[in-house]
Amino acid sequence: MQSRRPGLGFIFITLFLDILGIGIVVPVLPGLVEQVHGGGKESSAFFYGLLVALYCFAQFFCAPILGTLSDQVGRRPVILWSLFGAGLDYFLLAALGSGAFPWLNGIGWLIAARLIAGATGGNFSACTAYIADISPPEKRAANFGIIGAAFGLGFAIGPAIGGILGKFGYHVPFLVAGVIVMLNCVYGLLILPESHKPENRRKFQLSRANPVASLKGLRRSPLIFGMSMSFFFYHVAHYVYQSVWVLFAGYRLGWDTLEIGVSLAVVGIMSAFVQGFLGRKMLPKLGERLAMKLGLIIMALEMVGFGLAHNSLTMYLVIIFGSVSGIASPAMQGIISRNVGDDEQGWIQGAMTSLSSLAGILAPPLLTGVYAFFISEKSPVELPGAPFFFSAILVVAVTGIALASTRRGGNFD
Repeated sequence: MQSRRPGLGFIFITLFLDILGIGIVVPVLPGLVEQVHGGGKESSAFFYGLLVALYCFAQFFCAPILGTLSDQVGRRPVILWSLFGAGLDYFLLAALGSGAFPWLNGIGWLIAARLIAGATGGNFSACTAYIADISPPEKRAANFGIIGAAFGLGFAIGPAIGGILGKFGYHVPFLVAGVIVMLNCVYGLLILPESHKPENRRKFQLSRANPVASLKGLRRSPLIFGMSMSFFFYHVAHYVYQSVWVLFAGYRLGWDTLEIGVSLAVVGIMSAFVQGFLGRKMLPKLGERLAMKLGLIIMALEMVGFGLAHNSLTMYLVIIFGSVSGIASPAMQGIISRNVGDDEQGWIQGAMTSLSSLAGILAPPLLTGVYAFFISEKSPVELPGAPFFFSAILVVAVTGIALASTRRGGNFD
């Protein structure tokens, strides 16, 4: 058992540093796009949205390939390759931002950098499969909680660091993020043990690795299909944070960038606490199905609370209460992981990453569209909280689908 600990610790550090790097560049990426694009704010904003979509598209297509590949060659090489790709992306963006290389300029390089990042962004699926490899089935859901903890801490700290570093130029945050990721890659090369046993290896099949076939494979059983659909719509609902939080907080509450940044930091810290500590205590006691049910019900109430909030105190009370909903995601992942073989963990996690990437493509325009309509003159009533109410309805549907899928058969407690 002791040999497993360094692997789990490294996976947490890997995911944390990965999200920290993403968080560091969040405040300055729009400015870099505007600088390189050379157009006005409107056209630059559109192009920025296009780059986000390109990243998600590349991840959607490549995550199943990397996940399935990890079932054959092991998790370690895929994780290290993904880290190297992320570092290359950051260094390329740093070079673009510095202006030190006159030949390295223009929209094409921006697109290339984002495609590289998306194509090698399969470390999430490989890291999740790694956790499944080294965790007994009854502890997987609790250990999956470190994913949310890493995300929460990374997004709580990263943007603040990026905002400070951005004062020294657009290229500095990208350079720092690149160095962090490359050091993590070297550390992994020296320290990280392989988790996927040779007897559990599965030959790579392109028919299973392409995203369409990978998602079709989710129909193998009612439980896997139902839980996968629940996972997808859960992520669509959760994208309300990335899509409209800033818009809603500025419009309804009059928050400035500092207040918005603080609120997101609190969200990240609470998420890290719940998924990294509280959830790991609660999940073994509640069982995966009950923890999922409880988390989803709290999330639905949380979304309604945000939609109704008219002041800062209410928002923070809802953030604290709603953070307990973080136990739902690792519980769902635990149920899905339990019900596939050890030789398919890379494939299933790649498919899940594709679903979350697809949610990242579809959810932002959907949720911002709902927001824009309900604050426009076309709306019969001004309702800036409408995207949160929409997400609450989705979560109620997710709860019904997930509970129906796990009512009979399967392995989930």
